[in-house]
Amino acid sequence: MEIKQYEIVLENLDPTIGSEMKKTRPCVVISPNEMNKYLQTIVVAPLTSSSKTYPTRVDIKQPKTKGWIVLDQIRTVDRTRIIKILGNLTTTEIEAVKTVIMETYVE
Repeated sequence: MEIKQYEIVLENLDPTIGSEMKKTRPCVVISPNEMNKYLQTIVVAPLTSSSKTYPTRVDIKQPKTKGWIVLDQIRTVDRTRIIKILGNLTTTEIEAVKTVIMETYVE
């Protein structure tokens, strides 16, 4: 299965520890296509359907997926956790993700 940056994928995140986001849920692929093509792992940010407004969360409204991208819970996972591809972020949503990543993780 070819995985691309900014796709929304359904992923099994269990098992988890402590406050990590659990269960099978949609996630957004953060890792670039060059990594996704050659590595067995991908970098994702999970989505949640219930959230308060935090500066590290991006609100999205997709036909099949609504909620918040949780950029404070980015993680690297094995691609075998991916169940299926659900769709893609819009250009506006991608720009919002890039902005939050820059503001949060880059000085």
